[in-house]
Parts: sequence; C-alpha cells; structure tokens
Amino acid sequence: MKKVFAIVLAAVLLLASVAMFASCKKPEQPTVTVGYTDYEPMNYMDENGKLVGFDTELAEKVFGALGYKVIFQEINWDNKYMDLNSGTIDCVWNGFTANCSDDDGVERASKVDFSYNYMENQQVVIAKTASGIAAIGDLAGKTCAAEAGSAGESYAKDTFATTEVGANVKAVTKQTDALMEVKSGAADFAVLDIQLARSYCGKGDYADIAIVDALSGDSEFYAIGFKKGSDLTAKVNAQLEAFAADGTIAALAEKYGVATTVITDFSSQK
Repeated sequence: MKKVFAIVLAAVLLLASVAMFASCKKPEQPTVTVGYTDYEPMNYMDENGKLVGFDTELAEKVFGALGYKVIFQEINWDNKYMDLNSGTIDCVWNGFTANCSDDDGVERASKVDFSYNYMENQQVVIAKTASGIAAIGDLAGKTCAAEAGSAGESYAKDTFATTEVGANVKAVTKQTDALMEVKSGAADFAVLDIQLARSYCGKGDYADIAIVDALSGDSEFYAIGFKKGSDLTAKVNAQLEAFAADGTIAALAEKYGVATTVITDFSSQK
C-alpha cells in the first residue's frame, strides 16, 4: 500500500512541477511578416548574404520597439495585394508608392491602409548613354522595361505606350530585372524608382547607363501598406513619430544615402 501511495505521490509531484514550469515559461513573442522585393537601397542582400537596407532596418527597429519579431518574406510585386489580403504577409514595406493608381485605374489607397508617407520618390527613365534617348520624341518604336504591378509600369504605359509616343512596355518581375534588360539590350530604356536608379546607374556594371532627367515623372511618396482595417497602421505611425523625434530615421537615412528624400515631419499627415 505504501508503495502505491509513493507512486501516486510521485506522479502528483511530477504533474505539479510540469504545470509550474509551464506557467513560468515566457509567452511567445508575436511575429509580423514584412513583404519586400530585393533592391538597393531599400531592401537588399549585403556581401555576407544578410538582408539590409533602409526599409529593412527601419522595419526591424519599428516592430522591435512594438514587441514584434520580424520575418521578411520576398514577394512577387505583382501579387502584393493577394499576399496581403490572404495573410501571407502583414504589410508591404518596400518603397511602396502610395499616391498613385494601378493599371486598373483604382487608387492604391482604396486597396490598402497606408502609413505616413516617409520618403519622397519619383519615376525616372534610364537608358544607355550611347542610346541617343534624350527626349520623348526619341521613344517611338522603342521597348521599355518596367516591373509588373509597379508605379513605374503605370507611368510607362500612361506616358510612353500611347499612340502619340509609340513605345512598347515590357513587364518584368523586378525593378532590377528592368535594369538588366537595358544592360543586355533586350529593352531600350526602363522606368525605375529614382531611389534604385541612383544606387545603380553610372556605377560598376551599369557605368554606361544614366538617368534621362527630361523624362522623369512627378513627385511620389513611399508609405507602408497594410491590409484594410489593420490595427498595425496606427501603431507603426506612432512609432515612426517617435523615431523621427529621436533621430533614428534621420540616422538610417544618412547611412543608406537617402537623407535628401526621407521625411521626418509627419505633422501635416495627421
């Protein structure tokens, strides 16, 4: 009888210790998945294969301050709305132009909830310096590469694929693919975000490619895109304000060479 009692007591003590251990475990840290595409200086791999960039680091800092662990998920830009609405990602933080419409004519702000605008942008035309492309009249019959689903593709179609101009628009998967199309000669020119164009054109393998200033678009703004109704939007906005006030955003902008285009005053956007 004593043996049975001892066994029962041992089992009770074991269960009690397991329960106590479980109650002492820290709750799992919530995660947030950030959708991005690979391009410098926003989100890109450094020489060690680590994902870095202005958007990458700012996302890590913002969500870290909010208590989230960040998971970065590379996406096909043309599928961004589907990925966001399906829950595959929680936000698009990757040089997402907020103040424009997509090819369907619907404003992006009606499809997602945007954070504050945090950086200025512009669509620019890039071409080989020896191409002879200097004005819109030089584009007749030429082929333009642009990222599918991007503000650049919309700008290219609306501006250059008209009967008056007569250029052809070729959709590619990434902005960096559009750059390589020009380099290889598969396209005569491309439309890129100015942030990316400044990082590549005139340097290294792309020393013979330049921005054609006369064909640039109007001013645009980057913002972070969230699913409609997401409670993350207000939280991220509040943290952006805090990081603007303490100099975190300005320091990152200086680090990644975007100090002249970053926005740190959100007062007019409230």
